[in-house]
Amino acid sequence: MELAPLTPVSLPRSIALDGTTNFRDLGGYAGADGRTVRWRKLFRSDHLAGLSSADLQALQALGVARAVDFRGVQERASQGYAWPFLEQQVLGIEPTVVQRALALVQQGHRLTADETVGLMQDTYRSFVIDNADRFARLFRLLQDSDQPLVFHCTAGKDRTGWAAALILLALGVSREAVREDYLLTNQLYRRPAELAAKAAQSVPQDILDVLWRVQMPFLDSAFALAEQHAGSMDRYLAEVLGVDAAARQRLAQRYLEG
Repeated sequence: MELAPLTPVSLPRSIALDGTTNFRDLGGYAGADGRTVRWRKLFRSDHLAGLSSADLQALQALGVARAVDFRGVQERASQGYAWPFLEQQVLGIEPTVVQRALALVQQGHRLTADETVGLMQDTYRSFVIDNADRFARLFRLLQDSDQPLVFHCTAGKDRTGWAAALILLALGVSREAVREDYLLTNQLYRRPAELAAKAAQSVPQDILDVLWRVQMPFLDSAFALAEQHAGSMDRYLAEVLGVDAAARQRLAQRYLEG
């Protein structure tokens, strides 16, 4: 009797926690050789400083043992965390372009939404070359162990979004699915009410809507620079981030089903 092929298990992608709004699983996407990304191994999130005791129990139940924090110095100082079961690795990337945009507004410069989109594209282009070493280190961490890992910045949308895109591409996930995952932030992320109220006092709403959401032109600007620099995303992964064929095989063994 021939057995029917196993159907990949589908689990909730977004995980509801009291202290985050954008915590989600990268599992379930179709990857290389028809294999799917393993559930409950790779998570992306906004920052973890506000987790409740129930949240911490939920993370432990998921087996999450490692956290990669992409936030800058001031972000970590104002919203730091140290959870005993969670080994934290800081790969700090300063949000310099966003800081510059807010400074311009506060100095009286009337930014347009289009100018702000351009500044966000500058942010993403800075990930590609200027901060490539941080993302290369992320891939080394992923190869060192398959203990469940969460990576995050403050809102879990830009630095985290680029990291998620790179990981999924390295696992053979299609560009279309990568974009789908990236845009989920607009459905999930909720600005902290106190921060939103404070920002609204000095920054026009159309500018905040650009800064606090994601758009495909942001991510596409990073793809375009990586491809211009290396010739293709595969070559960028291999030559700039050190994710060559052997590394991708190791990643597949850890994070793809089958």
